[in-house]
Amino acid sequence: MNLIVNADKNWGIGKNNELLVHIPNDMKMFRETTTGHVVVMGRKTLESFPGGKPLPKRTNVVLTTDMEYEAKGAQIVHSKEELMEFLASYDENDIYIIGGESIYRMMLPYCKRAIVTKLDYAYDADTFFPNLDELEDWKVSAESEEQTYFDVEYTFMEYTRR
Repeated sequence: MNLIVNADKNWGIGKNNELLVHIPNDMKMFRETTTGHVVVMGRKTLESFPGGKPLPKRTNVVLTTDMEYEAKGAQIVHSKEELMEFLASYDENDIYIIGGESIYRMMLPYCKRAIVTKLDYAYDADTFFPNLDELEDWKVSAESEEQTYFDVEYTFMEYTRR
């Protein structure tokens, strides 16, 4: 399983259910990486998308404890067990965990690869991703040249489980 995340210097990933910054090149990389694959998210992440609609050309899986929740075009699951059962029919390399914080934390132990857009700035965030640099079982396996979008410097990084 893979995960994909945009994180600041302190591994902040969002504030008020929104991304900390919108970088067109990051959005393009996300779209190119996840299109044609399975994306797993929580309800709040789905609701943060334009119109609260699932992402096109992907199998959208939403984990929520709300038994009444419905989202046209998305598969809804209500527990980690139900999620794992649903995902069992897919190749693990075709699955991308895309947020938010609680889904990332729950699914991190099952992931072998993390694609991280690392921002060289500390934003005022209220949701965070685990610091992979401090976790012994993760290592940086690839890193792009530093890129800039207006005054934001960022790097595309890939971490793999040791």
